Amino acid sequence: MNCELDIGGFMINIYNELVSKLKGNNSIVMMTKLSYKKEDKIEKKILELDLSNINLLKISEEIKSSFRLREISEQSSLEEAINKALDRKVPELFKAEDGTRILLEPFFPEARLIVFGGGNISEHLVKLGSQIGFKVTVVDDRLSYANRDRFPTADEVICEEFEKAIDDLKVSRNDYIVIVTRGHKYDKECLRKVLNIKPEYLGMIGSKRRVKGIKDQLIEEGYDAELLNEMCSPIGFRIGGITPMEIAISIISQVIAKKRLGVTDMIDCQNAKKRKNYSDIDMQVLENLSEEDDERKAIVTVTSTKGSTPRGAGAKMIVWSEGRTLGSIGGGCSEGEIIVAARDLIDEEKEGAFITMEVDMTGDVAKEEGMVCGGTMNVLIEVW
Repeated sequence: MNCELDIGGFMINIYNELVSKLKGNNSIVMMTKLSYKKEDKIEKKILELDLSNINLLKISEEIKSSFRLREISEQSSLEEAINKALDRKVPELFKAEDGTRILLEPFFPEARLIVFGGGNISEHLVKLGSQIGFKVTVVDDRLSYANRDRFPTADEVICEEFEKAIDDLKVSRNDYIVIVTRGHKYDKECLRKVLNIKPEYLGMIGSKRRVKGIKDQLIEEGYDAELLNEMCSPIGFRIGGITPMEIAISIISQVIAKKRLGVTDMIDCQNAKKRKNYSDIDMQVLENLSEEDDERKAIVTVTSTKGSTPRGAGAKMIVWSEGRTLGSIGGGCSEGEIIVAARDLIDEEKEGAFITMEVDMTGDVAKEEGMVCGGTMNVLIEVW
């Protein structure tokens, strides 16, 4: 398996490079070439993307050259596949005319919850965000409010002017932004800087009257009224919260709804379906793969799903020859079947070996396991 990058004469583990780029807040597409010809080996390459100015024509030419896919006649279909993977944030399988397949896996930086303001609500909000798996950053311009003693669970605590902090953080469309500063002035400073970025979630605390005043002022300054109306403000679900903890719970609930259901209105949650357009990545698995060791293992990747499944496309699991695992594609005997297949593939000791399988979670198997799922998932198993 060719899974290394040649950079300046040094061979680098491709997952090491991937993790490094993700921690640098970069978006990546990993391309895995799956050829069923006996003489070919599985190959992997990565492309770092500038999603604000992406040249897909250039990317597809690079893929063709690096993977020697000169048989591709419909170049636009490859571009469409890349676009689709990026838009849906899940893997996409592209098939060339010669039967070669390219798995396009989009990787995005860990979801950041960035809280502007270090008051009482933020204390609870930061703790809740950390507990549910967000990479949490809190910003305040007062040292007495922006310190580790106050926010021990935060990944980053920044004491800086809000506008400068936003520039330094390189806020992106993948971020979840909560504005809970101590006054109108600072709310507007933050809003001016992040509004046009269109983050995944944007919420600002305040009464309806206060919020309307800020919106009207920004519209007069030329900011888009539609973007302002999309902002969650007053922030959080309407659950009657009064205490800082109750308000923090209402906010984090709305953030979760946006992440998992794609909605921010409490009523809409009743009929919304779980988002399928978000890659189900486990960073712990990627970090393990980035470590240098000679131990053979199998990488299991969910490439697509249909119906209700416990894990989404993009989920990864590592399987070692003795049956040890890291990560999960859903558990149960269906996962056990995949583990057996992975161990058999490792035992073949064939470099670059891979197989694809379909896991059926419908019918009798699901019923016997007491599973609520009723879908199917396609997985790729490759020896690393």
